[in-house]
Amino acid sequence: MTQKQKRIYRKAYALLEHRTPLRVDCGALCSAACCKGDDETGMLLFPGETTPFRVLNRNGRRLAVCSGHCARRNRPLGCRIFPFLPAPDRRGRWKAQIDPRGFGVCPLVRLEQNAAFSHRFLHRVGRVGRLLSGDRRCRAFLSALWKEAEAQRALLQQISAK
Repeated sequence: MTQKQKRIYRKAYALLEHRTPLRVDCGALCSAACCKGDDETGMLLFPGETTPFRVLNRNGRRLAVCSGHCARRNRPLGCRIFPFLPAPDRRGRWKAQIDPRGFGVCPLVRLEQNAAFSHRFLHRVGRVGRLLSGDRRCRAFLSALWKEAEAQRALLQQISAK
């Protein structure tokens, strides 16, 4: 991890340390479905990101695997922003956008239009996007994630149209 990435992640973690997508514990709605995994699933790690969790390498990507219970301060960035991704709007401002790849795990993705998301959380995910965009590798990683997310969104729209 570069010194620049260390600063970015430290700031990003601090922005999201005590923020969640809802004003209440969203894990209470789904019995913390996003924290339930197995030995083969995990949360994507961003470029250079370190974690105290076991790391799997899958298709050239690193996944942090946890037991389902962790100290919140140890969560990787992907956990902190889930089920959102920061994305630039048409003016280049970073906004939080729902990540359709969470459809099978997170009920908030399915209820997107009806959920009362925390505006502070959404604003901070946008700020995290702006921070990440300052690093070439992080910006490229976000771009690749958004291409995947858009492909999934298109597939979900095709399925729901039928």
